[in-house]
Amino acid sequence: MKGLTRTFLTGLAAILPIVITLALLWWLSTAAEELLGGLLRAILPEPLYFPGLGLLVTLGVIFGIGVLLRAYVVQWLFAWVEGLMDRIPVVKTIHGVVRDMLNLVSGDLEKQFGAAVLVTLPGTDYRLVGFVTREDFAGLPDELGSEGTIAVYLPMSYQIGGYTLMLPRKQVEPLNLSLEDAMRYTLTAGVSARKEK
Repeated sequence: MKGLTRTFLTGLAAILPIVITLALLWWLSTAAEELLGGLLRAILPEPLYFPGLGLLVTLGVIFGIGVLLRAYVVQWLFAWVEGLMDRIPVVKTIHGVVRDMLNLVSGDLEKQFGAAVLVTLPGTDYRLVGFVTREDFAGLPDELGSEGTIAVYLPMSYQIGGYTLMLPRKQVEPLNLSLEDAMRYTLTAGVSARKEK
């Protein structure tokens, strides 16, 4: 019976990430089609509308916003709107969390984290994988950090959360692992890791 259970769990572990990813993509595309597709059906003459047009327009709008955000004036306007949202109670919390999560998973980890490091816990041989998030504390309270201090984020496995520690630079050692692989290793409790080639 244990062999059957293990085989089932192996199959489930293999297929579940694919199914969840495809389901999320399906949900996003159908939501875009329903939202913009309904609007387009109301605006356009019937012969011009076809199923999937809402999704295509959504992709075009997102791409267009990306292009516009290269212009200084649009960047300034976008920053102003974000600043406004950051001043509204409740909205600022939701907006901040969503923005930070999207920035984290956007694939540009180098902008979020400086380097993957190993942190040795004082008085032990225990080490944790962490990510340098700040090396310059200028403009912040002196209690947060000085010249020899760095901020290191220690994520928790299998969940969104962790701790940010202000540590002496000498207490961390660089980890010869890409940021993406180090994050994958940490968030999956060491189960998922790829060796550098």
